[in-house]
Amino acid sequence: MRYNLFIFCFFAAIAAAAQPDSLLRPVVSAWAAELGSSHLRDTYLTPVQYSGWHAAIDYERLQVAPFGRARWTMQLRATVNLGSTENPWQTATMWHFNFRPEWALLRRFDFPALAPVKFAAGGIASANVGALYLLRNSNNPVSLQASATVGLPAMAIWPTRLAGRPLSLRYQIDMPIVGAFFAPDYDQLYYEIYLGNHSGLCHAAWPGNFFRLNNLLSADWRLGSNYLRLGYRLELFSSKAAGIVSRRVEHSFVIGFTTEWLAVGSHHKPDATILSPLY
Repeated sequence: MRYNLFIFCFFAAIAAAAQPDSLLRPVVSAWAAELGSSHLRDTYLTPVQYSGWHAAIDYERLQVAPFGRARWTMQLRATVNLGSTENPWQTATMWHFNFRPEWALLRRFDFPALAPVKFAAGGIASANVGALYLLRNSNNPVSLQASATVGLPAMAIWPTRLAGRPLSLRYQIDMPIVGAFFAPDYDQLYYEIYLGNHSGLCHAAWPGNFFRLNNLLSADWRLGSNYLRLGYRLELFSSKAAGIVSRRVEHSFVIGFTTEWLAVGSHHKPDATILSPLY
């Protein structure tokens, strides 16, 4: 009896898996390049503000989650940033580099009075690894930056049309709330850390000593089967620990392309409902 019940459940599961889905969850995948101005100050290296340019490559992946009655959206982002800045007298150059992967889960909120604008908010986990390199400092020219935080993102999306083609306007903002970040003492050399002086390098992060505000305003305009992405990003960053203050302000122009696709081999009904996370 148990054997027959097992066989029945096994084939029932196969039959259920083979049934076409009535809901489609396409993936929105985007690649973009950024170019803009950067303003840096890190008192571990110098008290002077350096200004110059920066460039970045961004990847983003959005998809409606398979749970939560289509009210949740998963978002994966990764950014590689490189820039060069100079002091006000143009006598010294400071390079900066950082890599930041992020994963967010956002819940959609419906406000019929504001339709068709969509709103979403949730949580985001971020990690960041980077460095500043000041050429004129021969004794200690590098300032390392590393952090791991959890924060709050919010998003507003307005689907509309331009010249008869779909256009999606989006504004997204996120800010870390809690986490940890790396910062040595004001006069602590990295050679000392290499020799084993590791105390006091990790600091608890909260908006009072680790503040970052990432703003993105973008427009995705459909051209053929893909979307052209144009946008503007403003990122504000400030940290303070162990007598070291680090600040960064970046303005960026964003240009890229976006695709919306379904997994190869997915089964669905002809009248299936499409749950797009962005369009």
